[in-house]
Amino acid sequence: QVQLVESGGGLVQPGGSLTLSCAASGSIFSINRMGWYRQAPGKQRELVAAITSGGTTNYADCVKGRFTISRDNAKNTVYLQMNSLKPEETAVYYCNANLRPKSGFGGALPPRDYWGKGTQVTVSS
Repeated sequence: QVQLVESGGGLVQPGGSLTLSCAASGSIFSINRMGWYRQAPGKQRELVAAITSGGTTNYADCVKGRFTISRDNAKNTVYLQMNSLKPEETAVYYCNANLRPKSGFGGALPPRDYWGKGTQVTVSS
């Protein structure tokens, strides 16, 4: 089984910073892409940032220059450093990983997406 566990959410004032972490654990053969999505009340879930195993990053236009995604492949962990946060960025932030679980024969199963349970980020004074 595979689990993604997020941490680091909380309450922060507008203009403040917060760092989210997400650790993948379990029967993992390899991890391709890891990323962060967010979902505000009444809105659809949207991509915030993603990073491949080789370090290529992709950001939503609205967070470019303020958010930084990074990854520790040895720890199967992805981070999201968020600076200059805005009230409209209040949302539940979800970790996503596209990975290949281990098979029962020492190989790998086909890749699929896994999600964490989410961590609340509230930007408010």
